[in-house]
Amino acid sequence: MLPEGILEYFELTDVRSSENGQLNIHLEEKNQPPSGYEKSQLESKGFLPETAIQDFPIRGHKVALCIKRRRWEVKQTGAIITRDWNLVRKGARMTTEFGTFLKGIFG
Repeated sequence: MLPEGILEYFELTDVRSSENGQLNIHLEEKNQPPSGYEKSQLESKGFLPETAIQDFPIRGHKVALCIKRRRWEVKQTGAIITRDWNLVRKGARMTTEFGTFLKGIFG
């Protein structure tokens, strides 16, 4: 039902039907360090503002993926980082289609 590979990086937190019958699927990025920061001391600093993306309809209902991306602080430098979706797309853990989808949304 969800784009292939999305549950490797995001946790399904809620599914709600809106008043107009749209199905809203809420996803939050998992607290897993981005590639290249596995050995750094990171502290989760919450989420970026939620983004709603229209997805394919399910049984005649409009569907929106409501995605919250995580941000981290590198404790040694104080820099704020987010996952680089260009690098994820090139990896083998996600389909190119899904990586392109996320890249188009988040840049």
